Amino acid sequence: MSAKIIRIRALDGTPVEFVDEIRGAGGMKDVYFSPNKDYVVAFFRNKQDYTARERLESICGRYRDNLFNMNGGDYWKDKFCWPMKVVEYDGKLGITAPFYSKTFFFEYGSTNNDMLKIKGREKEGKWFASASNQNRFLDPREKGDLRRYLRICIQLSRAVRRLHAAGLAHSDLSYKNVLVDPVTGSATIIDVDGLVVPGKYPPDVVGTPDFIAPEVVETQNLQKTDPKKKLPSRYTDQHALAVLVYMYLFFRHPLRGGKIHAQDPATDEELGMGVKALFVEHPSDKSNRPNLNDVKPSSLPWADVNKLPYSIAGPHLKPLFERAFITGLHNQHERPSANDWEIALVRTTDLLQPCSNNSCSQKWFVFDNSQSPKCPYCGTAFAGSLPVINFYSSRVAGSYKPDNYRLMVYKDQYLYAWHAYNNIFPNEHLTPEQQKPLGYFVQKGSTWSFVNQKMPDLADVGKKQAYPPGTQVELYDGQQLLLASGEGGRVAVIQIVVK
Repeated sequence: MSAKIIRIRALDGTPVEFVDEIRGAGGMKDVYFSPNKDYVVAFFRNKQDYTARERLESICGRYRDNLFNMNGGDYWKDKFCWPMKVVEYDGKLGITAPFYSKTFFFEYGSTNNDMLKIKGREKEGKWFASASNQNRFLDPREKGDLRRYLRICIQLSRAVRRLHAAGLAHSDLSYKNVLVDPVTGSATIIDVDGLVVPGKYPPDVVGTPDFIAPEVVETQNLQKTDPKKKLPSRYTDQHALAVLVYMYLFFRHPLRGGKIHAQDPATDEELGMGVKALFVEHPSDKSNRPNLNDVKPSSLPWADVNKLPYSIAGPHLKPLFERAFITGLHNQHERPSANDWEIALVRTTDLLQPCSNNSCSQKWFVFDNSQSPKCPYCGTAFAGSLPVINFYSSRVAGSYKPDNYRLMVYKDQYLYAWHAYNNIFPNEHLTPEQQKPLGYFVQKGSTWSFVNQKMPDLADVGKKQAYPPGTQVELYDGQQLLLASGEGGRVAVIQIVVK
């Protein structure tokens, strides 16, 4: 006998239907599906007060409108699983929310004939954030690679940046409240109904262990009225985002190492994640390095911070990890913003080089331009010739200065508007035209060339030769290519690396 369909009206008067069968349960809510599975209805188990109701009405009302109904709002619809309506039924308050995209459900089961019964379940971020989970349980077809994880981190950073720009904080950002798909590099933030508005809507929870900022852990036992008590905010989101980025790139936690602070497990946890929190890769205090004798084989090689240190993430991410987990760990004002992470992650993606080893787990690595570059994940050395594009832009007419930005080239690598102009950045503001490639790189033997598709100003500065759209220019070491003239236009200085 099938469950009955309940028909009610949301607080805004619109009809809502759901099948009277609990299909999921979180920490605070029970979830029901609509008959067509195009949205879900989630009811809070406990009675909600007036502030909770007002918060939900604001989240489903003006905050939702400001996000999705403004110019470019469609971009955010797959970055958040944002509540749509507030409902009330049988004395319980609830919300409706979009059903997750099919990309966020496991297509394949876990190892040993789907021992964990995950096939068809949602891809909660926790499955992908530890080497042990990945190596023991996940089908290789759903593990992803470095380029996909960078894309995931970019999307998460961008979504958090948008929340903070609206004056909101998530308050419980963690691998429990994001869904990720390493196959496509997609990510979406869920459980948005607990958003914090400083000074108006306080946090419902302090966060999820592993992601709670040290100052919140340190003051968690103080009364709410104590001015020294730290509550979730934009700064604690910044800590949680840094932890997420670190875990998705290194599959280990940045603070959980080998140091024991107290024999009592609860006290040890409180100290190790609070006042005594210490980066496992701290350059001068190595007391919290993971003890490899105590590490499960399934956590290797990722648990070995000497073999895979955070520095392999490259020159843009390395200083952000240091700000997040060294200078900013106990000083919230020093933490990188979501915008900082977004910019660094995008520029790191431009430093990727494909690994020549087809069996390499990560498929890509951040090229370090050293004397003997090699993939840090499998040890395969780079061989051959490689153009490196160093970008310069003009602050005053006729004078070009380095942008601290470069693009690594590989076969069929594309050049885009954000490479040619320093005033364009790849985010939600890109126009459809700016999303189209301007040209691409090709290799014939040891010779590299750039095929110009859409760049009217392309020219070899030294040779004073123009290369209009439809032509191609051979690259050589020391070459200066004008990519675009006018405001924000860049010059590319070509460096040919031969190994």
